[in-house]
Amino acid sequence: MPKDIISTQIQAIEDVNNIFQIPPSTARILLQFFGWDKERLVERYYDGDQDRLFEEAHIINPHKLPRQDSNTEHKEMTCEICYVDYPRKDMTGLPCNHRFCRHCWVSYLQSKIMDEGTGEKITCPAHQCPIVADEVTISHLLQGHPEIQARYEFFVAKAFVQGNKLVKWCPAPGCENAVRVNTVEARPVKCKCGHAWCFGCQQPTHEPVHCPTLKAWLKKCADDSETANWISANTKECPRCKTTIEKNGGCNHITCRSLNCKYEFCWSCLGAWEPHGASWYNCSRFDEKDSMQARDQHSRSRVSLERYLHYYNRYHNHEQSQKFEQQLFAKVDKKMEEFQQRGMSWIEVQFLKKAVEVLCLCRQTLKYTYVFGFYLRKNNQAVIFEDNQKDLEMAVETLSQYLEQDMDSATGSASSSSSSSSSSSSSSSSSAATTAQATSNPTVLADIKQRVLDKSQYCESRRKVLLDHVQDGYEQGVWEFDAAGN
Repeated sequence: MPKDIISTQIQAIEDVNNIFQIPPSTARILLQFFGWDKERLVERYYDGDQDRLFEEAHIINPHKLPRQDSNTEHKEMTCEICYVDYPRKDMTGLPCNHRFCRHCWVSYLQSKIMDEGTGEKITCPAHQCPIVADEVTISHLLQGHPEIQARYEFFVAKAFVQGNKLVKWCPAPGCENAVRVNTVEARPVKCKCGHAWCFGCQQPTHEPVHCPTLKAWLKKCADDSETANWISANTKECPRCKTTIEKNGGCNHITCRSLNCKYEFCWSCLGAWEPHGASWYNCSRFDEKDSMQARDQHSRSRVSLERYLHYYNRYHNHEQSQKFEQQLFAKVDKKMEEFQQRGMSWIEVQFLKKAVEVLCLCRQTLKYTYVFGFYLRKNNQAVIFEDNQKDLEMAVETLSQYLEQDMDSATGSASSSSSSSSSSSSSSSSSAATTAQATSNPTVLADIKQRVLDKSQYCESRRKVLLDHVQDGYEQGVWEFDAAGN
């Protein structure tokens, strides 16, 4: 169980204890019952019907528990499962007063935890007893059974996260961390593992798009993107029922295969087939009114498809570029080592790593601007958004090109300049030495650093301008969206 989850649970339990003056085990069960929402618990606790509250949470009111008689500790009792007599002190029970031997308890807990996969709300083993076993009792019983104990703690942590609206598991593969926020709303968060994601939908950070819009886009991509290009090139829609039809022969006389349609039309002009007469292979009715209407409808459908492909292709291109640019970190690490060997300190070369981080972040933002733009209806602010999008895109491509190509060219041209007086037949070793000499030149290194800083800072500033403008639009209600993306 992650330590931060344990500390969060302990703090919440202590807060409730300070208010209600009840045992920690009881406080934990009450918090579980209310999804770890302290405000709801406090409000319900003081509504005047505490007995009903404890009954609904399947626990005994701790303020009404009878005192235990210490003189009965050595009195023998019968385990209600195995029917063997044990001293009372060797039996374990809950406030419901059903008591069982340790062996039967462990067998019961093993079945619940290991076989049924449950951790919270494990009830008393007695038949139809609804009282919930507290964590202190369960942990005490599982001493000496580390595998069951570890599994139990895992389920408790899992239930805490699933039931707490302010805590969610990091969605990064292999990460076991959870992230906690202070208010319930969709927002970008970053896990200790480095993964940045949206707390609302657990997708990667997707500014400037809101979660419902992204959900609609991802569904549309899953439904449409793989076949959209082929459909655009090889099919037409029936002018009557809009069913997509693939032409499988040379004849222009097409009959819709839909059982509820069967419309006959001309593939060439999309008009009704009947007026065509004998013109089976040569349509001469392109300008007839019904043909024009059918073509207009077909054109609108194609325009809608082409519009989708425009945004999808750019979204996909930035997604692919983002994946390739993740590989830049390895290249930059080598360049950082090279610059350190030429006299720069470890701190001084961090600008390269920072530049790649900025590039990847801006590329991710750009990717989602095309989702935003796809559903956005045109208005004056939409034009400003598109200008900001274009500026950011140009800045990102400039930085990307410099990091991938121009930075090497800068050191290469410097080495060429410094070796212009050398013989054209110089060996590769002397060329490498010349390059090393050039990159060790403080002026060359300072120029590269300044160029990278300028370009990455400009990218950051353009990203901020774009996101601030979109956020202002959200707050002022100027954005209008078309759910169909038309």
